[in-house]
Amino acid sequence: MTNKLSWKRRYLALFFPFLPAERWLRTAPLPPDAPLVFAEKQRGAMRLASVDAAALAVGLRPGMPLADARAQVGALAVVPHDPVLDQDWLDRLAQGCARYTPLVALDAPDGLILDIAGGEHLFGGEAGLVADVEMRFARLGMTLRHALGQTADAARALARYQVRPAPDEASAIRRLPVAALELEPEATTALVRAGLKTIGDLASRPMANLAARFGADAAMALRRILGDAPSPLDPRVTPPPVAAERRFAEPLGSSTHATKILAELAAEAIEELAERDKGGRHFRATFFRSDGLARTIAIETGHPTRDADLVMRLFAERMDSLADPLDPGFGFDMIRLAVPRLEALGASQLKLEGGAVKDAAIDELADRLATRLGRGRVRRLRPADTHIPEQAQLELPAIDAPAPLPWQAPEAGEPPTRPFHLFDPPQPIEVIAEVPDGPPQRFRWRRAFHAIRRYEGPERIAAEWWRRRDNGGLTRDYYRVEDAQGRRFWLFRHGLYDEKPDPRWYIHGVFA
Repeated sequence: MTNKLSWKRRYLALFFPFLPAERWLRTAPLPPDAPLVFAEKQRGAMRLASVDAAALAVGLRPGMPLADARAQVGALAVVPHDPVLDQDWLDRLAQGCARYTPLVALDAPDGLILDIAGGEHLFGGEAGLVADVEMRFARLGMTLRHALGQTADAARALARYQVRPAPDEASAIRRLPVAALELEPEATTALVRAGLKTIGDLASRPMANLAARFGADAAMALRRILGDAPSPLDPRVTPPPVAAERRFAEPLGSSTHATKILAELAAEAIEELAERDKGGRHFRATFFRSDGLARTIAIETGHPTRDADLVMRLFAERMDSLADPLDPGFGFDMIRLAVPRLEALGASQLKLEGGAVKDAAIDELADRLATRLGRGRVRRLRPADTHIPEQAQLELPAIDAPAPLPWQAPEAGEPPTRPFHLFDPPQPIEVIAEVPDGPPQRFRWRRAFHAIRRYEGPERIAAEWWRRRDNGGLTRDYYRVEDAQGRRFWLFRHGLYDEKPDPRWYIHGVFA
């Protein structure tokens, strides 16, 4: 059956049958003399989650109870299964495969799928690309099974279930066992009992009959493998709109030399940003090692920029603060700089008094501190679109885009309308007033009495309309007051007498 939906695409599926064992052996002091298995608790019993090649050769399989495995093989090396470390190692392998294509998808827990359409010419064709993949994973000590296909599902099924060669891809797919559909065990058993043992057996039957007898999932899985239904790929990283890369015939063994190449790539990326009238907010440098691994270093800026020197200063800050320094290993054979986040960057006019220059210097300082200390460690207050005082500002990471709302500045010569220090939440006080809804005359706060000499108000602030509708918000009457000692406070009565029989008073802030 011909592929009608994705015939222009080509996919390379990679399957690592012994990924946990080979990941563990990279850091183990000595390889075990006995078969190696990884055990975890499943359904109330310890079972094998993964095995190595030696254990597989003596008949041990994932899912087998650990007690049965010990009874079958006397000398057995048992290691606790750690799926988190396995996932991290798979992600590192995927990161290294980005040298072949930006469209790399994780096929957890032990596989990858690469969309190689348009990139195989860099390696002399598909055969050259596959040979390069085999060579690099052999250097890492990884056992690899792979297959090419016109759909992601077909390539994956061939990599995992093909046992004998076929003259072409269509014939190879038809020879696959029905287990390649990866249905529920009951559905797979039902297909085999019905005499449908291969994909070809299913493909020769009417699709409607298969769906009616074995379920819609079986029919859809079959259509995806045959190419009659789409099998979209979910890449781990979205391809960036701007990228520059450099490949080397001889690997670079010096991190200093690699940094110089990164500066050249930054200049190229800035030129492309200028052509688009855009600025970069996120820059990601990936250093590909010749052994197949890669290291990614990312920076962010608080505002869109086309300043290559600023970008390199931030990269230098990040590299200096790395707990694990950049290690070229056997050398970097490729360096890529991607700009995944762009924003409009128009021309700006500098103020005569240099205000814009000062703002830019502050933004650069915030970017450098956030790069060195972490994006969440350096924060800045931003105005929010609300008239509720304690909600009028937000504390956000300094490198986030500024809010479009300006701060409200007091009129010239007028005292500030808001206190320097705001209590959140407001603190309750006891107030004495001449009339119930009148201004305060005295108040008690923190066991001390304050006689009010001057006051200004009330400034009435109503609750948001959606809170008032649900009877969840009360009106506030604010007063700016000064006591006999000259100390100034910001007080409010929470609720009107027609909203609440006994409104309470609070102190919300103190003026400097």
